[in-house]
Amino acid sequence: MLGFGVVMLVGSMSADAAAPSPNVILMMSDDQGWGDVGFNGNDQIQTPHLDQMAANGIRFDRFYAAAPLCSPTRGSCLTGRYPFRFGILAAHTGGMRVGEITIAEMLKKKGYQTGFFGKWHIGWVKPEEVGTRGFYSPPSHHGFDEYFATTSAVPTWNPTVTPSGWDSWGGQEGEPWKGGFPYVHNGQEAKDNLDGDDSRVIMDRVIPFVESNKDQPFFATVWFHTPHEPVVAGEAFKKLYAKSGRTRQNYYGCITAMDEQIGRLREKLRDLEIEKHTVVFFCSDNGPSDGLAKKGVASAGPFSGHKHTMYDGGLLVPACAEWPGVIPAGTSTDTRCATVDYFPTIIKLAGLVMPDKDKRPIDGIDLLQVIQGKVTDRGKDLFFGYRRLHQGIDGKAIISGDWKLLQEAKQDGRVRLFDLSSDPFEQHDLCTELPDRAKELSEKLAELEASCDRSRDGADYRY
Repeated sequence: MLGFGVVMLVGSMSADAAAPSPNVILMMSDDQGWGDVGFNGNDQIQTPHLDQMAANGIRFDRFYAAAPLCSPTRGSCLTGRYPFRFGILAAHTGGMRVGEITIAEMLKKKGYQTGFFGKWHIGWVKPEEVGTRGFYSPPSHHGFDEYFATTSAVPTWNPTVTPSGWDSWGGQEGEPWKGGFPYVHNGQEAKDNLDGDDSRVIMDRVIPFVESNKDQPFFATVWFHTPHEPVVAGEAFKKLYAKSGRTRQNYYGCITAMDEQIGRLREKLRDLEIEKHTVVFFCSDNGPSDGLAKKGVASAGPFSGHKHTMYDGGLLVPACAEWPGVIPAGTSTDTRCATVDYFPTIIKLAGLVMPDKDKRPIDGIDLLQVIQGKVTDRGKDLFFGYRRLHQGIDGKAIISGDWKLLQEAKQDGRVRLFDLSSDPFEQHDLCTELPDRAKELSEKLAELEASCDRSRDGADYRY
């Protein structure tokens, strides 16, 4: 049933340019760990809509972010390329180059309306904000017709106000958050309807976009700030976790609030009777926050590590996809998939291919082949990394088959080797026991990094 439905759809689109193309919604949370959803076994956090979405479609049990932090992963989602190729190596470093081709730019060739909503973080959205660590590169420079975006993080409740008890970056308690109006709507600073749950603030802009484009193909990218710090939940959501401490009430509460908005979007698709013509993807951008994971609040499930580490706890994220009538309910896969896979999957769904003259490397694979059960091994290596000049941070990793080699993202950069088939939680370093295997993966890692360096230095396009 699954294979027939997808193959017929893609085949007809390839043969007939007038054939309908599915709507695509690409959702992402921020710093939500692999274990921070019900569908991955968490019985404390209430995520009924995400759980239902996973149950009605496919659950990706081994889905990787391209980096253990936000900005590099975000760029990988839109380009299908490793972050080291397009030069966004960490948060607040650089911005998306106009020479990169995004999903939105490709889909516009097929007549899609494109919209971006939420946390951008791959370029500044206000020209006056440009500093030494990035440049102005808003969604409108990368194929999005409409956008409602912030440059980076905002409080998950009342996003224009620095929350009570917050004493870190962003502003003073009770004062405007980074000036008070972090959202930009189509080039203009947004000043209305910004109170309360930030996920609701975002969804209030997504819903009208979906409604206005229900009769034509659309691509909506919805990137929530939840549950990135400052983590705050409204009172009604905190009460759901009354027996938990304050930190958990806010963390769990804001995730449940986001889940409610995801349910609202899914219900709208059904009200408009377009759910069977819409594929919805969901994932997080990296593992759980360092501090909240160390406190035992945020969860990477059984995996080692957290955000900013090259272990699977920093890279594996919760992920699922729903497409009624095409993806059978109850589907799951432990094939290793990644955020770089969205680009080749979505452009193929739309019946598009990269032009022959464009020889740039695309690092992802077609997820349809995985969903159909035709592919159980991705057939190519996965490369991860992030780099900061500050403190000499240079973390990298490669997964080749069931083997993983990582260079820790610390100044000493210790290298470790794991056999994920027998040691999925990375407890036993095999570097000393298997030096030849470590050398082989080190050479593969060096080759992939060299390829990325060539891309970053101008081999793929002029810029």
